[in-house]
Amino acid sequence: MPEGDSVARSCAKLHTALAGQVLTRAELRVPAAATADLAGRSVLEVVPRGKHQLTRIEGGWTIHTHLRMDGTWRIVGADDRTPGPAHQVRALLVTETHQAAGLRLGLVELVRTDHEHEVIGHLGPDLLGPDWDEEMAVANLLREPGRTIGEALLDQRNLAGIGTIYRAESLFHQRVNPRTPVGQVGDLLGVVRTAQRLLEASKVTRVPTASNRDGRWVYNRAGKPCPRCRSRIQCEEYGPLTQERLSWWCPRCQPLV
Repeated sequence: MPEGDSVARSCAKLHTALAGQVLTRAELRVPAAATADLAGRSVLEVVPRGKHQLTRIEGGWTIHTHLRMDGTWRIVGADDRTPGPAHQVRALLVTETHQAAGLRLGLVELVRTDHEHEVIGHLGPDLLGPDWDEEMAVANLLREPGRTIGEALLDQRNLAGIGTIYRAESLFHQRVNPRTPVGQVGDLLGVVRTAQRLLEASKVTRVPTASNRDGRWVYNRAGKPCPRCRSRIQCEEYGPLTQERLSWWCPRCQPLV
């Protein structure tokens, strides 16, 4: 699932293409919003909120989308062929100059802008947002001190935007084992700050660190040597039932104490 940095880059591209433009055609291909008529309205802005995307439209409407596992937006010229197979397009926004097609989007809904809190109000502070508050993020994590830090970091109610990539990378940099209980993490603020720093860097460069060609130290490198100590990187799947996610760590650099 794309994380906050990827979502922010996607929103920036959509905003550049659509903001300030009048929609000549708008299709939301989901039952609840299929009859909505947004043509003739201007796109005000496209902004991220954690892993969520908010396309705000003139007249007090917001198109709320989420990429989930394999959703993506493709932007082409207004006169070009609509990208992707037609059956995969769940949202289509067209102006005089561009068309943006949302393919395989995991969520598409139309809400009143002043009711956005009903769909994103549960999220914790956004690691890449203007509301970022590291102390609140730490306080949220500490509400369940017995929960593993690996599980707690992925809970978007604690802090929004982080996923398995930056969970693995942040904990590696802080030398914390993913299964360490939150209450036993010596420098929880350091973990939160590292996650924010890596996401912020990747939002611009896509490669937040320089350990290897793709900029990852442990993520997706099971069985390969740790860039720091040369031990074999470990991987396992764990988490709440039906919410298990892959986790990577170095057994030497991140011992479970």
